[in-house]
Amino acid sequence: MTEALENAALDIAVLGAGSWGTALAALMARNGHAVTLWGRDANVAAAIERDHENPRYLPGIPLPHNLRASTDLAETLAGCDLVLVVVPSHAFTETLRAIAPLRPTTAGVAWATKGFEPGSGRFLHEVAEDIVGPGVPLAVVTGPSFAKEVTLGLPTAVTVHGEDAAFTQQVADVLHGPAFRAYTGDDMVGAELGGAMKNVLAVATGVADGMQLGLNARAGLITRGLNEMLRLAAALGARPETLMGLAGLGDLVLTCTGDLSRNRRLGLALGRGESLDEAVRQIGQVVESVQTANEVMRLADRCGIELPISAAVRAVLHGELTPTDGLRQLLAREQKPEYPETLFKD
Repeated sequence: MTEALENAALDIAVLGAGSWGTALAALMARNGHAVTLWGRDANVAAAIERDHENPRYLPGIPLPHNLRASTDLAETLAGCDLVLVVVPSHAFTETLRAIAPLRPTTAGVAWATKGFEPGSGRFLHEVAEDIVGPGVPLAVVTGPSFAKEVTLGLPTAVTVHGEDAAFTQQVADVLHGPAFRAYTGDDMVGAELGGAMKNVLAVATGVADGMQLGLNARAGLITRGLNEMLRLAAALGARPETLMGLAGLGDLVLTCTGDLSRNRRLGLALGRGESLDEAVRQIGQVVESVQTANEVMRLADRCGIELPISAAVRAVLHGELTPTDGLRQLLAREQKPEYPETLFKD
């Protein structure tokens, strides 16, 4: 890709006016691109246009004046060079079906959604390939990144993975800036697996912290959770270095330890004895782990892999185990080698 193309301002459509979609739209607008943020809530769109603020998801944080907002999907997509989808995983399929007939044929599709397609358990790149059709460049944006910190301009590093190297680089270029580093890779399975599984494991560490089990327990759960990521990734053909990088370890550590994480906050509430419904109500936003735990265990069963922490989280979220019983079950497991010799072998 030439320097002229790298530096050219693009017309970018960002779909999803939640906290993360707003943060990425603001970032790219500050980087000099023409960005339109689409959302369903007319009040939020009007506030962004009028007050340069998202009062629902990022209250009190100023947004760039050149960021536009709209509730008209066709208008948002008209003439755009790049589409970035940032909706919850349960809305991903519906959103792609809506944009398929409206997307300019020259515009590639990227997403910063983490999770799987509910019900089928498909990776989101599989869903995208199926809906937008062959030949359309695709990429996923993932890594340790709280929306509030990105919007405030605090240092952040993410990674962009896709099979089309030129498009992957283009997505990284529009995101990359003085306080935001965007790396690239081509392991979409590994990148998406890390981004999804960390939400489940963040519930486990949140539960442990809510039960006041100490920092040793938290570190143990993070490390053994990474082990579960690596074993499932190996079975699915992903590269271990992807899970040891920003898409896996980086996102895992952030989500398991940072109280801005909705999934960690869910675990904290459960560990303190609150009900699932009450915890989700207090958080007030989509908590991806509730659905993702089902899909992670579906993949594990298909691959014939045991994932004890993820299985315990799923059981707790379904009311089959209390947090105390889940902990007791994990501690009662037999002693074994930390890493089997076959983990990274074909």
